[in-house]
Amino acid sequence: MWPKKRASKHVTRFSGTGEQAMQGRIFSGIQPTHGIQLGNYLGAIRNWVRLQDEYDCVYCVVDMHALTTVHDRATMAANIREVTAALLACGIDPKRSVLFNQSQVDAHAKLAWVLNCVTPLGWLNRMTQFKEKAGKNREKAPAGLFVYPVLQAADILAYKATHVPVGEDQKQHLELSRDVAGSFNNRFAEDFFPLPEPMILGDAARVMSLRDGTKKMSKSDPSDMSRINLTDDADAIANKIRKAKSDPHHGITWDVENRPEASNLLTIFAALSDRPREDVAAEYADAQFSRFKSDLADLTVEKIGPVTAEMRRLMADPGQIDACLAEGAERARAIADPVIEEVYDLVGFHRSGG
Repeated sequence: MWPKKRASKHVTRFSGTGEQAMQGRIFSGIQPTHGIQLGNYLGAIRNWVRLQDEYDCVYCVVDMHALTTVHDRATMAANIREVTAALLACGIDPKRSVLFNQSQVDAHAKLAWVLNCVTPLGWLNRMTQFKEKAGKNREKAPAGLFVYPVLQAADILAYKATHVPVGEDQKQHLELSRDVAGSFNNRFAEDFFPLPEPMILGDAARVMSLRDGTKKMSKSDPSDMSRINLTDDADAIANKIRKAKSDPHHGITWDVENRPEASNLLTIFAALSDRPREDVAAEYADAQFSRFKSDLADLTVEKIGPVTAEMRRLMADPGQIDACLAEGAERARAIADPVIEEVYDLVGFHRSGG
């Protein structure tokens, strides 16, 4: 019987001022697709920035996942750089966190295959996101889309992450990651992989479209007026906010069912200003929509403008982005390679000299 290996509750991170005990290790990833927007920032990226103060953070541009939909070399390369620039511009610090793109670290693919071999087909058949993305063309969907959740589990477990920031739509995949970790542990080594805990973060996790408050803000929406892109300049941001869909009611109130657009703009205002939604609603309870949207436009430009400027600066220097990713990949391999070495030993893979 293999000896028990229990994951430490705390992770030690080395910084320039010495070693610092963190609350655990976070892993999170973002696909390299063109058009990072306000919903990505408020729903995920801003929270990632704040988590750097308390956790050992591993942040990944998951280009291997993106290969299920992006089949053009130049587009993939450009998207990886754009997303990396957005993360850096928003405040991800590559000295405090590990930031890299997935394909540079072999452990992801190696561990994914091992985990595929301990994951029952029935578990994958229950994944709702595959059904939604494959739609009526399920027979033509790539196999990678079907086993996507297993690669996602490998992403997390390769770093023995203890926590994963997730939105409501990703909870099922994280539950699968926990099940897969348990399956491996039961077969090969009890308690080898920690069971990662979900972190559901913030009221602003679901920022809705500026044109339809019942739909999530998305880069795939055909109308560019439906979203605030992190590459939009100040005039574009202000114009989109002022032209955002409103309603004929007086004052600004939180009422998702009857006033979805007002509720969405209220959520954005509260998130950008770091104030409780109730406080913002009280301030604008008797205000006209025009005044509220004008103030929101100013606030959005104030908060997003510096991000846009830094993102554009970084994108003009692709060498800096590539160097950052290369350094991050080296640090990621230092964590993940020993894990995959142990996994290979546990499953009995023979290597010459071993």
